[in-house]
Amino acid sequence: MNAASDLETAELAKGHAPAKVVSPTENSLTDTDEFEKPTEEEMATLRRVSGQIPWSAYTIAFVEMCERFSYYGTTAVFVNFIQQPMPEGSNTGAGFSGQSGALDMGQRASTGLTTFNAFWAYIMPLFGAYVADQYWGRFKTIQVSCLIALVGHVILIISAIPPVIVHPNGAIACFAVGIVIMGVGVGGFKSNISPLIAEQCTETVMRVKTTKTGERVIMDPAVTVSRVYLYFYLMINVGSLVGSIGMVYAEKYVGFWLSFLLPTLMLCLCPAVTILCKSRYVLHKPEGSVIAKAYKVWMLALKDKWSLNPFTFRRNIKKPGFWDAAMPSQLGANKPAWMTFDDAWVMEVRRGLMACKVFLWYPLYWLAYGQMTNNLTSQAATMKLGSVPNDIVSNLNPISIIIFIPIMDRVVYPGLRKLGFNYTPLKRIATGFFLASMAMVSATVTQSYIYKMHPCGNAANSCEDDGYADISVWVQIVPYSLIGFSEIMASVVSLEYAFTKAPTNMRSFVQAVALFMNAFSSALAQALVALAEDPLLVWNYGVVACLAFAGGILFWLDNYKLDREEDHMNQMSRGQFVRNGEEVTSHDKRVSDADRAPTPVINEKI
Repeated sequence: MNAASDLETAELAKGHAPAKVVSPTENSLTDTDEFEKPTEEEMATLRRVSGQIPWSAYTIAFVEMCERFSYYGTTAVFVNFIQQPMPEGSNTGAGFSGQSGALDMGQRASTGLTTFNAFWAYIMPLFGAYVADQYWGRFKTIQVSCLIALVGHVILIISAIPPVIVHPNGAIACFAVGIVIMGVGVGGFKSNISPLIAEQCTETVMRVKTTKTGERVIMDPAVTVSRVYLYFYLMINVGSLVGSIGMVYAEKYVGFWLSFLLPTLMLCLCPAVTILCKSRYVLHKPEGSVIAKAYKVWMLALKDKWSLNPFTFRRNIKKPGFWDAAMPSQLGANKPAWMTFDDAWVMEVRRGLMACKVFLWYPLYWLAYGQMTNNLTSQAATMKLGSVPNDIVSNLNPISIIIFIPIMDRVVYPGLRKLGFNYTPLKRIATGFFLASMAMVSATVTQSYIYKMHPCGNAANSCEDDGYADISVWVQIVPYSLIGFSEIMASVVSLEYAFTKAPTNMRSFVQAVALFMNAFSSALAQALVALAEDPLLVWNYGVVACLAFAGGILFWLDNYKLDREEDHMNQMSRGQFVRNGEEVTSHDKRVSDADRAPTPVINEKI
């Protein structure tokens, strides 16, 4: 009995309806079979629209919202917990009318620890993806990851209870253990929840349909996935917003222990909802050894192309036909025993590697984004706050995203498509880099004025009195909103790109590579920790602004040729590619003229 049947039998034995388990190579077609396939001319001229999004995808988005509530609600108070001193007479860290705090370790320590937390939480997805793609599948990995994260959250609660928090050395040790364990769970969850939601949309082939107004449009699976991830990201920011605001006020008026407890309770909803809805989910079973096989394919393609001269090596891997040496059809009887797949899967591996190549520039983007979690929070504390806690101002970011996403989905993107402008994922990513750079320019200008107007001058953050620069903290709406807008362009599209370009049985892994760029960015940020202190903060923001701007330029120069392949790479999700002028399916059979979709010959370069 196969794995799918085994799972169905087990589910029925438990009294549950069986989950819909599909093979990673299946391409599901729903009622879109009644629609005609677009011609080459129609693909170039007709407007593209989203297909229907099933309700099971919304339940997964709700689960993500709960998990992000728990993560961002917890991390929102990390800076004050580490950096600020315990208020006089308090044993919980609550500041009431003053500044909340606990460990009094300073800004450099808080920046270092929060940067490590981001690094750890985004390196763990590689492990979670490996386990999911090869052994457990996405569903089981998500459940186990939630349990691990819950253990980490409980340890964080212990670090903040009154008997522990009053002993800074013990509290910081407990806190460090908590964020390490929590990071393992967060990583396993994040690398698998993103592919799972898009997999609920089973339409994978472009279809032409006529709308109620008589317009002929193309239902494009890529547009559907893009829309899914827009609203998935909206739910992420709803969770972030509610969690962050709520926990900041819990910290201010009750104490840090409550700021860690409430997110823990919210996280408990994640396994409950997914188990309840499991029978409605489309689940892909793991095949085992997929990543190892992909690596072997790549190394086989590289055979005879190595050179000590880097220019020669680059020229060799850029030549057309790079992947021919790894094609089972080319190897014939000489193919190794581990090669149990066909030519089409080799080309899917190529597409996944191209996606990973796109993500290599992301650390320079995340470097700008990461300023929100530490330095901009500290900057807010040096300005005129009124009755607003300094660590609540960062919620301007999710608020801006919640406002911008419906506008982009309902107005901007459809408007651009009607005008005939193909705002491809790679164009949107480049835009995101430049918006992030603009955000850091505004932070640089603000910091320079803080130094000019603060009673302590260039020692604004380390000043011992309660003075502040006579600048409203709401000036930070500029960097937070610009970063939010940039996320819609860069962060959302990274989810979309990782899903649409990865082989089905490697989606978690490619998503983990995209997330790993956050970890790499955190490592870069550690090199800038020396600038995260007075009087060097102007240089800190200025350097990050320049790096993000340079990253946008280099990203586009490196990928603009790949941008021309966008449509074809998306069509490969059907398991089709062109070899020797003939279209081939994932089972290495000729495609009839009646079923042939317009598929250009791709330039087979790495």
